Amino acid sequence: MPQFFYQAFSKDGKKATGYIDAPSSAHVKEQLVRQGLFPTTITIAKEGSKLSFWQTLFAGKVTNKDKILFTRQLYVLLKAGVPLLQAIELLVDQFTGKLKTMLITIKDDLKEGTALAAAIAKYPDVFDKIYVQLVRAGEASGKMESVLERLIVFYERKEDLRKRISGALTYPIIQLVVAVLVVVFLMVFVVPNIVKSAVAGGKELPLPTKIVISLSNIFQHYYLAIFIILGALYAVFKYIKSTDAGARVIDTLKLKLPMIKYFTRINAVVQFSQTLGLLISSGVNLSESLDIVVSIVDNKILADTLNEARDKIIKQGKIAQYLKQTNLFPPIAIYMIGTGEESGQLDVMLLTVSRNYEEELGEIADKITASLGPVMTIFMAIAVGFIITAVALPIIQQTQGMAK
Repeated sequence: MPQFFYQAFSKDGKKATGYIDAPSSAHVKEQLVRQGLFPTTITIAKEGSKLSFWQTLFAGKVTNKDKILFTRQLYVLLKAGVPLLQAIELLVDQFTGKLKTMLITIKDDLKEGTALAAAIAKYPDVFDKIYVQLVRAGEASGKMESVLERLIVFYERKEDLRKRISGALTYPIIQLVVAVLVVVFLMVFVVPNIVKSAVAGGKELPLPTKIVISLSNIFQHYYLAIFIILGALYAVFKYIKSTDAGARVIDTLKLKLPMIKYFTRINAVVQFSQTLGLLISSGVNLSESLDIVVSIVDNKILADTLNEARDKIIKQGKIAQYLKQTNLFPPIAIYMIGTGEESGQLDVMLLTVSRNYEEELGEIADKITASLGPVMTIFMAIAVGFIITAVALPIIQQTQGMAK
């Protein structure tokens, strides 16, 4: 059934626009009249054309919040007995921007007999491999509502953890930025004016004052070079990180640096256990589950170990002994996963491990906040105090000279 775009006016003169699925433009006109609208334009719409080119260009990306809301509403509709195609049609009008355009195309694909998993797989930047594979498993098993419910919990927990960690780091980062801005301001605008009088006196300047003057000159005359160097270093870092060898080196460093190594280990444990447990519990076989985990896990050490042992794991149906070889998983996590393998409840144990260490990861984030706050305050005090001391020393010398 084609889709038509209409422009109309209500009885009170307000303009209305929208889209209607109908056999012909005459049917569209009848529907609009019944709704109390007077159509001025009715044209057939192309698939996915709810947004103009410029609207699509600036529509923005689909956020995790949007994806969670879509999944939740689809779950509610399917749970209430609404057919899948009708549920998607109802959801089209609930969203705007890029997601709305996507849902129009997905709806058209469903009308042509395409499976939902295949339809959403066209948008990997929104629906990742986990989402697509679980929807495919739900379609195959006839348990779509159950799969959607698990997806909601999975992405909500993932989003909550991300917010907790980012929230924990926000205050220390703000402190660091403020400290840097204060130091730069003092170096560029305050120090040169104050030190001029001290230099004019012709006396030998104290070492701290010489250091501050040198830094001030660098900030004033070479600021462009500083920005270029910082930008180049960032670009080099991004390039190194994008390569397999570089990413492996960075992950190795993260596992050795103080404070960072424990956070990295626990994050890898949570990501692996949560993803693999969700996939297996939803009916995805071990082979496909491992492929997905290896492709999305952000720790190269763990990914390489799993990739090398993949065939042995699938053949034996056991994974605990290979996780032990990574030196990332705590002994208690290895024991619990091994117990799950022996009892035939691997998915349950994986999700249990994920929940336990997810809470520990949140506690670590809170501890980082508690420790970094005072550290940033001390750093600011030392930096500003050093500058003030460097400025004050020659003034004190001049005062003492005048007193003599």
